[in-house]
Amino acid sequence: MTVVDESGAIPIPGAMLVVHWSDVEERPLRETAGPEGRFLLCAPPQATEAVLWAELGDDSSEQAIVALTPGEVREVELRVLLSEVRRGRLIGRVYDAMTEKPVATAAVSVTGHAQESASNRQGRFILSDVRPGVRHLEVRRIGYAPLRHRIDLTSGVTTEVDIGLVPTPVEMEPIVATVTRLRRLEIKGFYERKYWGELTGNGYFFSPEYIERWRPSNVRFLVVSNVPGITWSGKNWRMSTGFSSLTCSMKVFVDGFEWSGWPGIPWSQLAGVEVYKGPATLPAEFGGSDARCGTVVVWTK
Repeated sequence: MTVVDESGAIPIPGAMLVVHWSDVEERPLRETAGPEGRFLLCAPPQATEAVLWAELGDDSSEQAIVALTPGEVREVELRVLLSEVRRGRLIGRVYDAMTEKPVATAAVSVTGHAQESASNRQGRFILSDVRPGVRHLEVRRIGYAPLRHRIDLTSGVTTEVDIGLVPTPVEMEPIVATVTRLRRLEIKGFYERKYWGELTGNGYFFSPEYIERWRPSNVRFLVVSNVPGITWSGKNWRMSTGFSSLTCSMKVFVDGFEWSGWPGIPWSQLAGVEVYKGPATLPAEFGGSDARCGTVVVWTK
């Protein structure tokens, strides 16, 4: 990489290069440019990103963020900017004051500065282009007491801070989850059977929320994939009969009516599914003398 003036034409020897490696728990690296304003750096193997800038007295360059790939050579040009009002830069580390372990995803801000930074996995953060003067540094993270600290930022200078956050009990508002029941399933008794069936361990029940979240390709795949002992053969669901290799066909109901064969219903049209593996667990409305192998009950929207 090379440090040059604002025009990009004149190399600047003697400039100080500051490098912060991501995912590396070390202080930023500082190196001095050679006679032609050039640097040659080798990144640590675990680093995935580098944040670079150059300093020359009271002047500094814009910050550059470079993604790192093993074995790849990157050429970077840093232009030192000259201005009447030079901004400051704030870098630092956020850690747990009790364990001294890094604190990630802490929100770091400075009053009067629009941008906010978040600490990385090593607790490191950078705030660039901050106006000089007396400011307040604010750090917030769930599970820790918020911090507010007075800090004096100098024009053209990088200020480094270490911030120890104190753990504190988290006070949160109650969490309420609301589920709307489908009126049709309510009327047909699906939710009542589901409540008692899950309470006693009788039957398998797939609610509209479960079907929407899982999105099976069809009702056949839903049943076979989620209920042990049930297979699909020809156009019928079949259930294993104990230790024997024999199987027998299950009854099928669609919207309360007995159905012959496979109901080819896509998941988007399914409202709910009930599966009963034998007559002992079967509700009376889905029973009968031919229900010894159980029943699959399908409800559509």
